[in-house]
Amino acid sequence: MIRRITYETLLSKFNKGKAIVLLGPRQVGKTTLIEACLEQREYLFLNGDDPEIRDLLEPAGVSKLTAIIGKQTIVFIDEAQRIKNIGLIAKMITDHFSNVQLILSGSSALEISNSTQEPLTGRKYEYELFPISWEEFEDHVGYVEASAQLEERLIYGMYPDVLNHRSEAREILKQLASSYLYKDVLSLTGIKKPELLDKLLKALALQLGNEVSYNELSNLLQIDKVTVAKYIDLLEKAFIVFRLTSFSRNQRNEIKNNRKIYFYDNGIRNMIINNLNPIELRMDKGALWENFLIAERIKLQHYHQVYSNNYFWRTVQKQEIDFIEEANGKLTAFEFKWKSKPSSKIPISFIREYNANGHIIDVENFRTFVRK
Repeated sequence: MIRRITYETLLSKFNKGKAIVLLGPRQVGKTTLIEACLEQREYLFLNGDDPEIRDLLEPAGVSKLTAIIGKQTIVFIDEAQRIKNIGLIAKMITDHFSNVQLILSGSSALEISNSTQEPLTGRKYEYELFPISWEEFEDHVGYVEASAQLEERLIYGMYPDVLNHRSEAREILKQLASSYLYKDVLSLTGIKKPELLDKLLKALALQLGNEVSYNELSNLLQIDKVTVAKYIDLLEKAFIVFRLTSFSRNQRNEIKNNRKIYFYDNGIRNMIINNLNPIELRMDKGALWENFLIAERIKLQHYHQVYSNNYFWRTVQKQEIDFIEEANGKLTAFEFKWKSKPSSKIPISFIREYNANGHIIDVENFRTFVRK
């Protein structure tokens, strides 16, 4: 098993009187991670994907939970978003079973996060798990092997099964990129037209690295702009895509209220457009590099508790910065180049206006950006 950074974090929260909630997309290793934390411990496992378990738990009160839990001191509910009223069930366990450590995992923030938000206020530790990070991957296989695989990872991504079964990567990605990856979006929201989600994902994948217009997507998909926004929000909550908004504070010529949309995993994005060609044959190498770096930075921020706001920046004159991190009152600008040139620079107007630091990130120094 690839050692996850979150492993020690989760262990440190055991027996603190709060539920532990682990969210993330399907197949990133949430169950494997929690089972590793529970190794050599006895625990009650309840799978929310099992209809019998749902029927058992959904009407449960304290007396029924007492019978279900018995003498167990650890209860692990997997795919908890599939269980109605999971927030209230979790609250009852946390409040009435002080000797029980409750652990919830879910492949969607659609239901589990919303359902537990109010009932578990002050009663939970919540974390997110993503596809394997570059830091985890490099620590597992070593610097030399990780470096040798960099171009392959830009194409096939960082899902655990993809890393562990490289010869089967195409088939694994094909299965993941099907509706399986967002089945919770369909089942929990009652969306009747999954083909619209497929078309939207393909449109977003083809616009990778560019600003996204909801009006253009609305015209392309023949649905209203409000529905476009709703579907993108749902895809975010299913941990498939995430948004960056434009940074604008002082300069009149700064582009305001725009957004870029990235994928948490390059392999998923490439499979959606059915293009797994090697890097030297691709026209979108710059966009893949940008997506990879930003997704890895998001992982680093989450796993190492780097609290920041993230943006991109562009002006009417088409000056651009790929990624801006605002942390502790300080702005740091990053420009991404596969191979930088001496002429590669951060726009000086931004550096002066905001007293910011600036860095060019390329294949030679990217490790400083994606790992501690």
